[in-house]
Amino acid sequence: MSLYHKIKIGSIELQGNLFLAPVAGYSDKAFRSACIKNGACFTYTEMVSSEALVRKNQKTDILMERASNEENYAVQIFGGNEEIMSEATKIVLEKTHCECIDINCGCPVPKIVKSGAGSVLTKDPELLYKITKAVVVAADGVPVTVKIRSGWDSLNITWKEAAQAALEAGVAAITIHPRTRAQGYEGFSDWQIIKDLVSFVDGKIPIFGSGDLFKPEDAKKMLEQTNVDAVMFARGAMGNPFIFKDTTSLLTNGTYTPVSSQERIQTGFEELEQLTKDTNEKHACLEMRKRFHAYSKGIQNGAELRNQIIHASTISDYHSIFDKILFF
Repeated sequence: MSLYHKIKIGSIELQGNLFLAPVAGYSDKAFRSACIKNGACFTYTEMVSSEALVRKNQKTDILMERASNEENYAVQIFGGNEEIMSEATKIVLEKTHCECIDINCGCPVPKIVKSGAGSVLTKDPELLYKITKAVVVAADGVPVTVKIRSGWDSLNITWKEAAQAALEAGVAAITIHPRTRAQGYEGFSDWQIIKDLVSFVDGKIPIFGSGDLFKPEDAKKMLEQTNVDAVMFARGAMGNPFIFKDTTSLLTNGTYTPVSSQERIQTGFEELEQLTKDTNEKHACLEMRKRFHAYSKGIQNGAELRNQIIHASTISDYHSIFDKILFF
């Protein structure tokens, strides 16, 4: 089988196996749209609090909205109580009609862990099973997936127990980020664990790999070395939604051509325009500071540009900074 290929997640059939990960504070509708335009085959929302959903917090509605070019997408939810997660699942499906529900069992952020959610579930397979089973039942046939870590710390590597619990609960796929909770996003991810998980599951469901995917060559290596079914870009896609089409080209043609500086910045402006429509100019411009910072990496005089970006507060400010590149 070709490294780039179709894949099924339960009843969902996708045309390729290059996914955008759920990234808190980043994978909103505007950014997901940019990634799909540039070849992402499947996308996940930012993680959404089950507690907030049940309490009818209106901010969660914005996080879950489908992008206009999203044929298929997953809403990721988190929580530490199976009854609330069950109710949240029903709310998600009623409000969004998304094609997939993903459960966050990997976030290492302290406030998430303290709530009994995220990566704490990886070291508590019994609770992981209860929550996942509750979501699977509530989803009523809509595919449910989970994202896990390798374990809590180096002395508690529990991916196998977590994966077994997820399997028994009836998930349609598992994503693994092979770092421990203690590592956070530091050090290196252990791709051997991905390979071991693929062997452990033995074709029962697809396995998706995440961690240290910063360029197309990384994705190719992960697919080759681990036999994983799909790869999921997170930090590697920030400021670089083109990584999807570049990776597709590498996997299918053996080479790719990086986009021009003009195309990078133009894509940033398209994202800014969409984010402004979705929220407002003030919020969009503040949010796009970090995103234009990422888009400008590798561009000539990028450091000087980034010094100006941190002060941009209006769309006009961004044009003052970048028009000389766009119309060069």
